[in-house]
Amino acid sequence: MVKEIERTGLPVVHICTVTPISLTVGANRIVPAIAIPHPLGDPAASHEEEERLRRSIVEKALKALSTEVDGQVVFTG
Repeated sequence: MVKEIERTGLPVVHICTVTPISLTVGANRIVPAIAIPHPLGDPAASHEEEERLRRSIVEKALKALSTEVDGQVVFTG
């Protein structure tokens, strides 16, 4: 799905919990998530920590979205 959307000219960020799968399917902008049952957070964390985790992932995704890439890039930092 990611590749098909990008073919139309829209950049896409794939937030995923298993980055090797994203690499296999050919996603270009990949942002690792937290865990399979809770990709964008940790229900055991405090409200403040949960917010920090989510904000961090979204900020990485926005940075990835605005970055020109040539091929696959995993945005970890």
